[in-house]
Amino acid sequence: MEYKIAELSDIEATLKLHAMYQIDSIKEEDKKDGFVTTAFTKEELTQLIEQEQGLFIAKEGDEVVAYVMAASWQFWSKWAMFRYMIDNLPNLVYKGEKLSVENSYQYGPICIDKKVRGTEVLKEIFNFSLEHMAKRYAILVTFVNQINPRSFQAHTRKLGLDVIQEFEFNGNRYWELACETSKPLV
Repeated sequence: MEYKIAELSDIEATLKLHAMYQIDSIKEEDKKDGFVTTAFTKEELTQLIEQEQGLFIAKEGDEVVAYVMAASWQFWSKWAMFRYMIDNLPNLVYKGEKLSVENSYQYGPICIDKKVRGTEVLKEIFNFSLEHMAKRYAILVTFVNQINPRSFQAHTRKLGLDVIQEFEFNGNRYWELACETSKPLV
């Protein structure tokens, strides 16, 4: 398994994996095992790679079997959900530190092909992305839709993220989670 920061040549394979697990195109029987809610375009992934170096992938040969997106709040600010989260950052404290766009970043989505779930891929790609983002930010922040309990369990039990609040946006309930970037998983 190869873990790397994605290059432009990895976009098509990443979008192929994304389409398999995105809420609008996932097979109904696969939804119970987790899904990605946000749709992304080739142009958005190009920006993520070129401006943020924030697309981390796991590859087996030419196939992308997992990805993590991670970027500055500025990158995510074009989406209403993230603007809501940005506006709320000053109201949040994690490990004694008030959150801001300067000391934190938005992690996720993460997507792992079901054929490699239950292996080391989740922890390895998470740590790989965390190691690279720790060079710029002290705190990882993310959210999980409360209709996606598998993702919540993976992030809290397997990855050790802490719930910092619950919130509602656009009729949906979410858990907001955080962790220090200086403490990768063992």
